[in-house]
Amino acid sequence: MEGFFDDATILLGAAVIVVPIAARLGLGSVLGYLLAGIIIGPLLTLAGVEAETLRHYAEFGVVMMLFLIGLELEPRTLWDMRNKLVGLGGLQVGLTTAAAGGLAWLMGETMQMSLAIGMILALSSTAIVLQTLSEKGLMKTTGGKATFSVLLTQDIVVIPMLALMPLLAMPVMPRLDPSGIILRPIDIEKASEAHHAFSLTEGLPEWQAALVIISVIAAVMLAGIYLSPLLFRFVHMAKLREIHTATALLLVFGIAYLMVIVGLSPALGAFLGGVVLATSEFRHELEANIEPFKGLLLGLFFMSVGAGIDFAIMGSNIGTVVGLTLLLVLTKGLVLLVLAHFFGLRKRDKWLFTLGLAQAGEFGFVLVSYSMQANVLHQQLAQVLLLVIALSMLITPLLFILYDYISHRLGDHTEATDVHRKHDEIDEQAPIIVAGVGRFGQVVNRMVKMAGLKCTVLDHDLAAIELMRHFGFKAFYGDPTRPVLLHAAGLKEARVLVAALSDPEATTKLVRYARSERPDLHIVARAHDRVHVYQLYQAGADDIVRETFDSSLRAARYVLENMDFSEFDANEVEKAFYKHDRMTLRELAPLWDPALSLKDNPAYLARARELNKVLETGLVTALEVQEDESADPDETLEDTTE
Repeated sequence: MEGFFDDATILLGAAVIVVPIAARLGLGSVLGYLLAGIIIGPLLTLAGVEAETLRHYAEFGVVMMLFLIGLELEPRTLWDMRNKLVGLGGLQVGLTTAAAGGLAWLMGETMQMSLAIGMILALSSTAIVLQTLSEKGLMKTTGGKATFSVLLTQDIVVIPMLALMPLLAMPVMPRLDPSGIILRPIDIEKASEAHHAFSLTEGLPEWQAALVIISVIAAVMLAGIYLSPLLFRFVHMAKLREIHTATALLLVFGIAYLMVIVGLSPALGAFLGGVVLATSEFRHELEANIEPFKGLLLGLFFMSVGAGIDFAIMGSNIGTVVGLTLLLVLTKGLVLLVLAHFFGLRKRDKWLFTLGLAQAGEFGFVLVSYSMQANVLHQQLAQVLLLVIALSMLITPLLFILYDYISHRLGDHTEATDVHRKHDEIDEQAPIIVAGVGRFGQVVNRMVKMAGLKCTVLDHDLAAIELMRHFGFKAFYGDPTRPVLLHAAGLKEARVLVAALSDPEATTKLVRYARSERPDLHIVARAHDRVHVYQLYQAGADDIVRETFDSSLRAARYVLENMDFSEFDANEVEKAFYKHDRMTLRELAPLWDPALSLKDNPAYLARARELNKVLETGLVTALEVQEDESADPDETLEDTTE
């Protein structure tokens, strides 16, 4: 127990001291954790703690991070990304494997070892890159999305890479164990088997193992869809915050464990579990409960990487290690730069994609360890590869600093100017919350204020907030979709929420969360288009306003008035169209299927055509009535007589 407290004190003390200093110097938290690991490496060695043991626990941070990423990706979104996953991500892995493997072969390694080295070095650091992208607010940029697609592809291809490694194995040679006993190949295999964890697929034929894996994945998906809501409702009855947290951790660890015992990556399993739960009404609760553990364990992971650098081996091979690291960064960078150009990334997005993925990744540690067990790589080469991977990860924050410099030189950095600012402290609450003060929300806010009512105004656009303040309107900077900010704005007591964000996905997310927290809250939502209306309707909005619909009606009325319609007639046509459109939305909403595009939904199309005919008939009838009523009485009588 004393050893545990020693280790915890060393780790937490180093993090508390070094990370804030690194952040203050503009180096970022990732580099801070890595430097802290380098500093405490000798202390951990003296305390009898191995960096490899530390990394096993720290990898839970990567698992949790991928679970949270999965929560942000609905299955439909993942399907929409298929072109980037297969195209951009697949080409990056394939070309980098070929380039790195080719260089290893030219340096005298065997074909099998060269292929293994290429696969190991083709991967990038999901943990460091995603953490840095989130920290710098670059995830939603074009370059950030392309980077994430490649990282996601890499996490997926780790599975076939692990399966391929044993096929590249070299003949097993006798070797000495630490006690000096000669171990024959069969002894080595038995010793390896003795350390294997429980497995559901061990010893099974390939087709049976594949069947077990598919069954477990299907079970996770079905349980996530049908059983998790029952579990969450059961836990909710206890009304204990810590039980909610325990449930969230149980889900992550349980799914990861299931993946391990069938021979799959726990990180990939956690990601799959997150995607399955992405449509759950309890998604935001899961995010809030897991986020603190993810950050702390990721920090521990980065520290373990820094602590794992063997300076003795590095000192004797310093030129080789540094040279190979630079060669790796240059080779991957060149491949990424070509792909960025080929896929149309421009300016800072191109450089973000190139520099962000130029390092090796944490899964490289896993593949190196596995390749040693499978007798693909020998001990000395594996140690050099581990140093190259660790050093390339160590310089990743410096690559992002280089990206910031290039972005500044290009004069194209406005998108990230306000990402380092924290959200404002909300010091007042009002019965009306207006989320979003763009061209839509600011009109709502001004009119409500003119009527003498108070609003709490939120927006994540710093320029818009500062502009409002110049004109004397009070507003708070922050992301309105964050539960913490919403509750600080008074979500529990508010009477009306106006969801007026310019991002349709963010608006839907905000409405869904607000409705889950406050079933009695009246929600007025801004819709981007008709499909977005249906999404908001399902999310729970009460009043849905299409941002250009009313203005389009006015424009159409002006057209009619300038085509010899009286103001009264034009107004009547406008009202008839408005009523018909609202009726159409109500009729078609139950027929809308989010899994189908409108043109692929036959029931929706058939009913829409019927309603369009009703509109034409109704308008013609209304115009004929108005024409008859406004006609000259004598002419009407004459027409009737005829």
